Amino acid sequence: MTTTLEPAAGPTTDSQASRERLAGLLQSYGAAVVLVILLIVGSIAFPTFPTGGNFANILTQSSFLLIVASGMTFVILTGGIDLSVGSVFALGGVLAAYGSTFGLAGAILLPLVVCGAIGALQGALIAYGKMAPFIVTLAGLLGVRGLVLASTSGGSTTPLITDEGVISLGQDSVAGIHWPVVIALVVVVIGTVLLARSRGGQSVLAVGGSESAATLMGLPVARVKFGVYVISGLCAGLAGALNAAYSSSGVPTVGVGLELNAISAVVIGGTLLVGGRGNLIGTVAGVLLLSVIQNLINQVGSLSSSVQSVVSGGFLAAVVIIQTVLSRTQRL
Repeated sequence: MTTTLEPAAGPTTDSQASRERLAGLLQSYGAAVVLVILLIVGSIAFPTFPTGGNFANILTQSSFLLIVASGMTFVILTGGIDLSVGSVFALGGVLAAYGSTFGLAGAILLPLVVCGAIGALQGALIAYGKMAPFIVTLAGLLGVRGLVLASTSGGSTTPLITDEGVISLGQDSVAGIHWPVVIALVVVVIGTVLLARSRGGQSVLAVGGSESAATLMGLPVARVKFGVYVISGLCAGLAGALNAAYSSSGVPTVGVGLELNAISAVVIGGTLLVGGRGNLIGTVAGVLLLSVIQNLINQVGSLSSSVQSVVSGGFLAAVVIIQTVLSRTQRL
């Protein structure tokens, strides 16, 4: 008598695929969901929150961080980090103020050229010199901040912008939306198209996913890593120039800690710190989420500004833990 053994029942493939899709969606768009919830709760709890003026203020204040965080997204997608963006942001503002003596072109081109060159130098050391991104960009943070202070008499001099064209770029609006917001959205759209539709964007994701595999595929790994630091430098310089135009001056002390806010926004938006997965839409949600949290804390009125740092830090820690769990779910 022959006995036929039935195969052991394994996990349901459809169920596993569904869990992986859900984990991926939560990782990519969880920040957007939380943002919507906060907007609803804030609108109910605070009558002054859901006003056009308040929302316009949130968007304007978010626009500078969003531009910086967009460049940071490209860097983190490759598995790198850029700690210098806060100092580069301040340098961009000071250079914009000095360049404004030559009009709008000088106020924009001077910071872009210099800050792009700083990004290129750091990118060359990291990509071709095989140096650690943390060390290189930490040196950039300190060195560029020193350059900012040296160019403003130790920070005691604040160069002013008097050119009307430059001031208009920072303070004028279109349909109630300031130009820095419009420019930030343009940066996001261009970055999104590059990541999704260009060979270079796909190479960025591939390098972040596995540098060794990208090398075996014949991708120009060093060139990709070099390029993302140039993009980060350009974005930080542009954001600094727009901030200077908005405030009519190149304040040398701005941007302290901006690199941490940019990294937080990118990670909260769903981009993995190890690279290989993320998008700019998530970064937009992360930036807005941080700004809305700060605005809601200000709405309370009785809380100190330090509470915002505590809340943001706790929120970031929770996001990193959740991302780790979701990543393991997808691997399983």
